[in-house]
Amino acid sequence: MTETPSKLENKEKIDNFSSNNSNEQKKNNRRKNRRNESKNERDTEWQERVVQIRRVSKTVKGGKKMSFRAIVVVGNEKGQVGVGVGKAGDVIGAVKKGVSDGKKHLVRVPLTPNNSIPTLSLGRDGAANVLIRPAAPGTGVIAGGSIRTVLELAGIKNVLAKRLGSKTPLNNARAAMIALSQLRTHKSASRERGISLEQLYS
Repeated sequence: MTETPSKLENKEKIDNFSSNNSNEQKKNNRRKNRRNESKNERDTEWQERVVQIRRVSKTVKGGKKMSFRAIVVVGNEKGQVGVGVGKAGDVIGAVKKGVSDGKKHLVRVPLTPNNSIPTLSLGRDGAANVLIRPAAPGTGVIAGGSIRTVLELAGIKNVLAKRLGSKTPLNNARAAMIALSQLRTHKSASRERGISLEQLYS
């Protein structure tokens, strides 16, 4: 039996429809793969270090509710760093929350060609005072506690830092972040003051 023209037209339509669907699926798969690759590249740039994990409790009506608090420092060693705090019923959940919180509060640090900071800076958070001073090439990161972690993940390799007040890791990390956020390059300072770089150095 020969097929009627209407049947042939229907077959052609079905074939075209299926080929269009397969092409669309291929395009969608390519897009997904590109997105996943870009996400993986972004994730590999960032480094995470846990500064402290503590077991904390909250007094509720039925007694005490136990949970974990994690202090996490996130940085890409290229001038961006953040400090985050996360609380959850388990350690892994607390760390994940701390990482996402740290990425929300990033600070951009101006780095010199010697991987140091341009000027001296003093940061304060609560009872914690942190003094950060630039150093010559080859000095390394001379700092202690959570301040060292913040400076290393910011990409600073030659610096002197001193903890002047409280020894609390969270307050010290936040004080270091405040000190880094106050840093300015000589170019930006001269632009703000409306003078040339030569006048600034003289």
